[in-house]
Amino acid sequence: MRNIRIHVDLPLAAGVERILPTQAGEHVARVLRMAAGDPLTLFNGDGSDYPATILVVGKREVVVRVDGCHSLANESPLRLTLAQGVARGEKMDLIVQKATELGVIRIVPLLTERAEVKLDATRAEKRLAHWRAVAASACEQSGRARLPEIVQALPLPAWLDGLAADGALRLALLPEAGRSSREVRFGAAGGLLVVGPEGGLGERDVSALTAAGFEGLRLGPRILRTETAGLAALAALQALHGDG
Repeated sequence: MRNIRIHVDLPLAAGVERILPTQAGEHVARVLRMAAGDPLTLFNGDGSDYPATILVVGKREVVVRVDGCHSLANESPLRLTLAQGVARGEKMDLIVQKATELGVIRIVPLLTERAEVKLDATRAEKRLAHWRAVAASACEQSGRARLPEIVQALPLPAWLDGLAADGALRLALLPEAGRSSREVRFGAAGGLLVVGPEGGLGERDVSALTAAGFEGLRLGPRILRTETAGLAALAALQALHGDG
């Protein structure tokens, strides 16, 4: 039987009853057409799954009982942050979805020199909420019980200025770089991976990254689209240094 996993922003514990948030309740009742007595699994991002049973499916609310708590250990040992130049529309959604499935702990949308996407304050808030929902859905599907942190879109210089000196390996995906994913070495702090938008990273971007201690990383002899490049790099790094 398929394991239905639903993310909820609620405190969870065995034995408690909860009314599902409106969006989650509508998904359970109207999309999945679940009924009282059906099992499902809830998670809130704390690293555990909570088996639950539906008690009531009403017109306005869905009530569930939490039956237990199972701690999960399926997070990658390689702590990776993807700093992605903001791509257009569905491309960015795809990147957020797949990066979440590939185990990143953080996604930073970057506004870079050649970015084709412009975000004012209102639109930036809406996109952030949307990307967080995409990541939550990806966690539901992939079995992750911890959501990656997704921060507000930042200009590249502002992000670099705020970086902590925590020992994370700093990498930027550059076609002309000489270093391959097999040659990098990560410490306990993991790594940061910067990927440019559709137009790639500009000269000012590369200069700023170099000044901030970022090293170039290449994937191979072909130029990949932005929605392919970062995901291919994450998969390679996970296979070689993380989940693999």
